[in-house]
Amino acid sequence: MMVNKNSPISEQHQHSINSLSSGASKSLTDLIDSLSQEQIVNQDLLLSLSFSLRSFTNLQRFLELIPLLVTQLVGVHGSLLIPFQDNGSIWREQLQIFPIDEDEELFRQLFLLEEGMKMGFGMQENNIEILDRLVQRYFESSNVIATSIVSRGRQRGRLYAFDKKEIDFGSNVHRKHLQLVADLTGVAIENDVIFQVIRNHEKVDRQISIGAEIQSQLLPDQCPIIEGVELAACCRPAFQVGGDYYDFMPTRPDLTERAKSSGRWAFVIGDVMGKGVPAGLLMTMLRGMLRAEVLSGLPPDCILHDLNQLALEDLTQSHRFVTLFYSDFDPISRKLRFANAAHNPPLLWSAKSKSINKLDAAGLLIGLQPEAEYGCGEVILNPGDVLLYYTDGVTEAPGMSGERFDENRLITFLERFASEGLGAQQILNRLFDRLDGFVGVGDHHLEDDASMVVLKVSEELTLPELT
Repeated sequence: MMVNKNSPISEQHQHSINSLSSGASKSLTDLIDSLSQEQIVNQDLLLSLSFSLRSFTNLQRFLELIPLLVTQLVGVHGSLLIPFQDNGSIWREQLQIFPIDEDEELFRQLFLLEEGMKMGFGMQENNIEILDRLVQRYFESSNVIATSIVSRGRQRGRLYAFDKKEIDFGSNVHRKHLQLVADLTGVAIENDVIFQVIRNHEKVDRQISIGAEIQSQLLPDQCPIIEGVELAACCRPAFQVGGDYYDFMPTRPDLTERAKSSGRWAFVIGDVMGKGVPAGLLMTMLRGMLRAEVLSGLPPDCILHDLNQLALEDLTQSHRFVTLFYSDFDPISRKLRFANAAHNPPLLWSAKSKSINKLDAAGLLIGLQPEAEYGCGEVILNPGDVLLYYTDGVTEAPGMSGERFDENRLITFLERFASEGLGAQQILNRLFDRLDGFVGVGDHHLEDDASMVVLKVSEELTLPELT
């Protein structure tokens, strides 16, 4: 039967068409509304996670949210998070699952997985496959999808979503949502690693500050006034805290200040092998022992012998040794007695001969062996003589060309400045200027603490002749 195209459609047919059109429009509108609502919910969930990521201070609380968020965002029955520690082993304390009633047997299996406790477990692809198979076996009645938690190219964990087998949730949308949560989780774990590093640095900084305060009290604030000599001293630590030590100690601290200035004084300089807080604290310990020994009035070799006996056990336990040069000086006779425990021998410039000699005596490091014996030397200092005590941080200082400052260069500069008739402080300043110029600026710096003490015997006054 042919239908005339120009014939009008019956009202009944038109009503049917309108009804179908209206129903389709309503279904489409409902679908769009449903999708919009789902998008709003998903956006809210992601915003909540993003806010938690920006503001969290407790990683465990943050990780507890992840499986719950996955179930809501991906629309699945449950989710499992297996994070790795920084060394790659399974982070057993941070295993998270939702619903929580799923965890007992699975967590037991993960705890018993010996391979998972080894360093680098999560960094091997075959180990990730072992983990996936274990989880799949546990959820054998469910569909499981998984993704890796990665940050800065390192495996930080594995994130799983699971649901009933008859439910297909393996679409790209599901996987993208799961991956998005995994990426944010990776950022959170990485942030926590960085926070831990910062906190450890802060602890070290506090320790260094304490050590620096101790060392600032360890070194004399100023040089003492002693009849007939000028003194100048300075320590330049390579780090905030160093192992260098120098000191000036009256052998009779009970005397008045005026009497002390003409009494016998002990001059000492030393260096703990090592740098930083441990070296500074060990030198603090030795300072206390040495100050007690000085009160005995014994000669320098006996002082070092006793000091070695006292400090041997502590130094042995710390696997460190100490070099120490000990001397005592009598301003009346200008006699300097000395003993050396393998320290750099001081340099003595003679005003009379215009030459330099080293003050040295046989002796082992402090803390090296029990009953070590030390030799004792003595010398009379003459007017105008200059004595330089120093640590190896001076001669071992690296220059910009890679060579060391070395002892010969130090001797050359000491001869020059001493022969110019400069005072003790001027000589010290000039020596440090030369050292700084040699080391240079910018990336170059001292590798070890550098300390110097200059003692200059005052020039004798000569009265003009009467004519």
